[in-house]
Amino acid sequence: MTPTLSALGLRPLSRASTRSFLGRIREGASSTPDGAVPEILLVRAPQETLPPGFRAYLLEAPSSCVNVPDAYVLPPGFLPLAEGDVVRVEPSSGRLSALYRRASVSNSLLVTERCDNYCLMCSQPPRKHDDSWLLEELLALIPLISPETQELGITGGEPALLGEGLLRLVEQLRTHLPGTAVHMLSNGRRFSEERLAQGLGQLKHPDLMVGIPLYSDLPEEHDHVVQARGAYDETLRGILNLKRAGVRVELRVVIHAFTHERLPELARFIARNLLFVDHVALMGLELMGFAKTNLPTLWVDPLDYQEPLRAAVRILDRAGVNTSLYNHPHCVLPTDLHPFARKSISDWKNVYFRECEGCALREACGGFFASSALKRSRGIAPVRP
Repeated sequence: MTPTLSALGLRPLSRASTRSFLGRIREGASSTPDGAVPEILLVRAPQETLPPGFRAYLLEAPSSCVNVPDAYVLPPGFLPLAEGDVVRVEPSSGRLSALYRRASVSNSLLVTERCDNYCLMCSQPPRKHDDSWLLEELLALIPLISPETQELGITGGEPALLGEGLLRLVEQLRTHLPGTAVHMLSNGRRFSEERLAQGLGQLKHPDLMVGIPLYSDLPEEHDHVVQARGAYDETLRGILNLKRAGVRVELRVVIHAFTHERLPELARFIARNLLFVDHVALMGLELMGFAKTNLPTLWVDPLDYQEPLRAAVRILDRAGVNTSLYNHPHCVLPTDLHPFARKSISDWKNVYFRECEGCALREACGGFFASSALKRSRGIAPVRP
């Protein structure tokens, strides 16, 4: 997911608004804004006067000649902005946040930080606070996003906790971005309520998939990983309800010390009982949040689960299930699994290590999470031609 890239230090040069606002970045003032969307002019070089009509003005360098309201000097070292990006300006706190980057392929909408699971390896631990304001901001953000965007994520927390609000969000995406694929991350439990699953299906979004974690074929093991009693049963009912409603479903399995041994058994369970799912992703561990906290308990070197992983992939592939390996560099996988490995790590947290220099497979390999420096597989090494 793309983070909300924020920085303090936004400095007003003229009369400033009292409330936060959103705007889409424009780099040149070749034409006057038509007012259809709020536009913010990005001023890279000093100018004697600024053209009127923009919602706000962001200057890379201070100016002594400011003739318009809501002109601000950008914080030093802030991520470079570009045409089509969407930002939130908070005059009262001096904060600037980039909510959408047009050039990124990893944009996501964080709809809530609340969650009804408490997963042992959650990379973004849930917070119990009222963030209902996020929905209204996202509804305002979506019309500002470029319709050329290929894919957007919906993430949390647990998006389905929004209930009817989630349906409003998906409807807004269908209306304003009909050509943009939407991938929603959910634990699936709230979709055990048939009304919510049916409501999502009735929206008939042209390209929506819900990614739902399933960590074991055994209820007690899944519930332990997500730290929620009864979650397994609710998750399975949610998957069934979504598929009945015509919604595409992806199963996601994060591999760690509590999940790797029974990967073949889980694969058989999926092949026998959930053959109708649209995709299965077997995923390496991201060492952030609770995964970092629980690292001594969760860590297992990918070299040490190659055989159960290979068996699981074979079972799923032979059953005709579309299967991918996420977050696994090629050098820690047996060569027969390389065709299943995908470049899955978001651009803003994707790195390659020094060992990757000169590797014959680097172009095809998805690399590493930046957090992987905390604990590295002993198998990391360049593959020579």
